[in-house]
Amino acid sequence: MLQSIHVKNLALIEETEVEFTEGLNIITGETGAGKSLLIGSVNLALGGKFDASLLRKGADSGYVELVFNSKDKKVLDTLRDMDIEPEEDGNIILTRKLMQGKSSCKINGENVTAKQVQALAEDLIDIHGQHEHQSLLKKSKHLEILDAYGEKELDKLLKDVAECFKEYKEALKELSENEKDTSDIEREKSLLEFECNEIEAAALEIGEDEKLEEKYSLMSNSRKIVEALNEAHNATSESEGNAAELIGMALRSVGSVSGYDKKIESLESQLADIEGLMNDFNRELSGYMSDLTFEEGEFESITERLDLINNFKRKYGDSIEEIIKYSENAREKLDKYADYEGYIYRLKEKADSLKKDLYKKCEALSKKRKEVAKVLGEKLKESLVGLNFLTVEFEIDVRSENEPTAKGYDEVEFLISTNPGEALKPLGSVASGGELSRIMLGIKTVMAAQDSIDTLIFDEIDSGISGRTAWKVSEQLGLLGKKHQVLCITHLPQIAAMADAHFVIEKQASEGSTITNVRYIEGEESVAELARLLGSDEESEAALANAGDMKQKAQEYKQGTGE
Repeated sequence: MLQSIHVKNLALIEETEVEFTEGLNIITGETGAGKSLLIGSVNLALGGKFDASLLRKGADSGYVELVFNSKDKKVLDTLRDMDIEPEEDGNIILTRKLMQGKSSCKINGENVTAKQVQALAEDLIDIHGQHEHQSLLKKSKHLEILDAYGEKELDKLLKDVAECFKEYKEALKELSENEKDTSDIEREKSLLEFECNEIEAAALEIGEDEKLEEKYSLMSNSRKIVEALNEAHNATSESEGNAAELIGMALRSVGSVSGYDKKIESLESQLADIEGLMNDFNRELSGYMSDLTFEEGEFESITERLDLINNFKRKYGDSIEEIIKYSENAREKLDKYADYEGYIYRLKEKADSLKKDLYKKCEALSKKRKEVAKVLGEKLKESLVGLNFLTVEFEIDVRSENEPTAKGYDEVEFLISTNPGEALKPLGSVASGGELSRIMLGIKTVMAAQDSIDTLIFDEIDSGISGRTAWKVSEQLGLLGKKHQVLCITHLPQIAAMADAHFVIEKQASEGSTITNVRYIEGEESVAELARLLGSDEESEAALANAGDMKQKAQEYKQGTGE
């Protein structure tokens, strides 16, 4: 549910905050006061396109904040997918700062993209304006509505069709990629055989390249290593006055007097340890130097092997593991080409079998869709009669004429007749803009139980209607408000009278400029606003009495429907 909206520095709005309630929230106001701006601000907060001309004159930036409250699992999962932890109280705060050339979006204080906000908004709020009503002219929308209504009966069938369609497309792709001319196959076989033989003949071992590179480095730097070790060997044991000799002399000198003092004995012991370490070092150094001899042929052999491996890496993969895997894949292709005709036959057989299975699944889906369409068509007809389509006939035509897709092979179209004896015709060729808005309301009322979205906004729902029809629309909005939070902008008193919460948008002059404010009204103020909507320029007793009667009638209707 949308708890509140806070808007600052947008068009005529200097700063305003509105706290909404459950049920039917009605927004009224004089023409030009900024009613549509409020809905526009909601759209901006939900990631809608921003034009810098919307900023209030003299302002560097604008700001919109929406506070929702939801514990719906789908909403919470969407938040967690964005690495945003929901608030413990269920509040979800969407903010957008708007500046010339850029804007920033946040959810619960975390920076997000406009696309992420839009993805979350799809589960939080449903906005219906003239554009959304016009979407009823598209057959794809009719299919979407039918499938949403029959979700429980159609869900498994839809999943089966989608999965089978995916498998069928993959089979066609595999067939297309492998169906080749005989000459192409022979060329590819020849190349694959060469590559397999080349790699297999090399008898590569995983890890051998690392060992060879280590040995190659040692051998290629052997002269430098020998020179350095010889210098160390001379300094420690070979040259006159070497380290080992000097340490021995020192040890003998200290040993000659160590009997006179225990401290000297300790120094003698340390020198003995040093002499032992020096002897160990010289033995290891001599052994290493004696092993540091290589045959010229071995160096050449290592160089050639590394060249081979590096060449294979350029051709077949970045590591020996990848080269071996390449060889295994090439061998599998050769095995496949050994019985190429049989392989292609089996691929075609698989694709044909999946196609037959797909058509069967599409047929089962279509059959169930037609059953659901009959039920939904009757319910929509009842709903439209309740919206003052008194002689309406309504059917949902499900035709199985298309090639299968992931949604089946059905084409769905809403057919309507609004005059006695007139044949049913496609919705788009019959309904006016005002009728489309009522039909959308009828659909929303029927689908209320299936719709998991808490908040619905209707803008221009009252386009082209008045009198009895306006009352019928008002009643439907009242019913819808029992299962959803509904926000509705209207200029009709019949609809405004049904409000569970009534807000008025007003323009005021302030310090040489015009500002728009939104405030909650009730009681006498609400009745006075209804009187204004009825066309009364003055709050006469007759106009107020008429508005009061209208308010009373709406309250009696709501009480009669179990509010």
